[in-house]
Amino acid sequence: MTQQGLFLTLEGVDGAGKSTHIPFMKQVLQDHNIPVVVTREPGGTPLGESLRELLLQQPMRLKTECLLMFAARNEHTQTRIIPALKKGQWVLCDRYTDASYAYQGGGRALGAEQIRVLEQWVHAGLQPNRTWLFDVPLELARQRMLNTRVLDRFEKEDVEFFIRTQQAYYDRVHQDPQRFYMVDASKDIPTIQKQLKTELIELIENWRNAHT
Repeated sequence: MTQQGLFLTLEGVDGAGKSTHIPFMKQVLQDHNIPVVVTREPGGTPLGESLRELLLQQPMRLKTECLLMFAARNEHTQTRIIPALKKGQWVLCDRYTDASYAYQGGGRALGAEQIRVLEQWVHAGLQPNRTWLFDVPLELARQRMLNTRVLDRFEKEDVEFFIRTQQAYYDRVHQDPQRFYMVDASKDIPTIQKQLKTELIELIENWRNAHT
C-alpha cells in the first residue's frame, strides 16, 4: 500500500487517560495544516460501533472476543483508515492491534501467536507510524475509572488481568522501540500535552522534510 498520510495511535490500560488528549492532538495537527481523521477501536464504523457494544458489555468466549475485535478492525481498516491515508490525511486512532496483543494476548492470556496470524490476515503491510503508550500505575488508573464512569466488562477485571495487560504493552514497546513514545500518564494534563505537542511538531517537520 502506498501510504501518503501518517497513522498515529494511542494505547494504554483503561484509566491511563489517553482519550482525554485526543482533541488536543487533533488541534495541534490542524494548527499545522495537517488534515486529520480521528477514530477509535473497537469502533470507527457503524458496524464497528455495533460490535463495540457487544464486546464491552456481553460476556463471550475468548476466541469469540478476539475474532470480533478483528472483524471490527477489518471493516475499520478497509473502509476508513486506508482510504484516509491514501488521500494524504493523517489518522489519529484511539487503540489498534497493540491493544489486542495487550488485552486478549496478555490480559486474557491467549498469547501472541494467534493474534499475529489475525494481524497478518487483516492488515498485513499496515502498522502505525507512531504510537504513544500512556503509562500509569495501575492503582491510579483504577481510581480514575471508579471516579469517572460506569465500568464495562474489561474495566471490571481484577488487578492480575491488568498486570498482564500492562506487561504485554511493555513487551510491544521492547519489540518495536522506534515506533513507540512513552507518556508518563501520572503527570498533570498540561505537562503531558506539552510533551505531545513537542513530539507531534517534530513528527510533522520530519514528514514534511521527507516529502519536499
